[in-house]
Amino acid sequence: MLNASIHLEVSLDPFFIPDGARYPICLFGLVIYLFCISCNMTLLGLIIAKKSLHKPMYFILFSLPFNDLVGITVMLPKVLSDILTDTSSTYYPLCVLQGFLLHMYGGGILFILAAMAFDRYVAICFPLRYNSVMTPGVVMAIIAIVWGLDLAFILSLFSLQAGLPLCKTKLMNVFCDNPSLLKMTCGNTFINNIVGLVYLALMQFISISIQVFSYVKILIACLVTRQNEARSKAINTCVAQLVIFFIFEIIATFTILSHRFQNVHPDLQKIIGMLIFLVPPILNPIVYGLNTNEVRRNLFGRHPKLSA
Repeated sequence: MLNASIHLEVSLDPFFIPDGARYPICLFGLVIYLFCISCNMTLLGLIIAKKSLHKPMYFILFSLPFNDLVGITVMLPKVLSDILTDTSSTYYPLCVLQGFLLHMYGGGILFILAAMAFDRYVAICFPLRYNSVMTPGVVMAIIAIVWGLDLAFILSLFSLQAGLPLCKTKLMNVFCDNPSLLKMTCGNTFINNIVGLVYLALMQFISISIQVFSYVKILIACLVTRQNEARSKAINTCVAQLVIFFIFEIIATFTILSHRFQNVHPDLQKIIGMLIFLVPPILNPIVYGLNTNEVRRNLFGRHPKLSA
């Protein structure tokens, strides 16, 4: 059994990259990272600076680009640095911290999208009561519940792992996550696996239940309304959110399944795992930024012809 001290060095399992491809891959990754950072920072800055965006919808939306910045920053720079310098190691506490933050990011997406779906439900189904329902206190409570639930689930999951003896210093991934950290232990991980699956199921159930309820109610409201413009705006907003949710779910499902099957190529497993932290941060600011009328108006300083 090893002592999981701050000085314990963990070896990561790097990609197999030919020498000639090292710099182009790093450059491509850097471009992706800078694009994600600039887009999400722009969206955050607009929500903070523009009073016209100081509304419940955008206060809840604020959590999404913030969460995306955390996810991609915790993962991608370290991976690119290891590729560029041809190194693949980290200290165990930093590895655990990275895994914790990456899982917070994943849970955050689920709960933030659920909160946004509920906000759209109230706005579309009860437009005259929206401001009286979505008061600043209610919005703050929703945001607190989103991050509180996320923290409670992920913190308790990683707390279980802390009691297991560490017997390996080789982590079979390019970044640290809970499944990979568990494989470094030599204790009985049955309880951890069961609790992890139960937590995942609960988080999915909470998020999907809220979104299904909200979008079914919104669909019914759209079908009965006679205002074509309001119907088009509502459908456009909901479809955008559903696209983001389904993309995240598909990638997450493949990632989870790749850890369950031994015949998946290690590099393919790593790439699929990285997509969770790359695709949403790229798509979210586009879908919720350029696709939203008010954000476009504040960004470009004019009234676009397209409607959100």
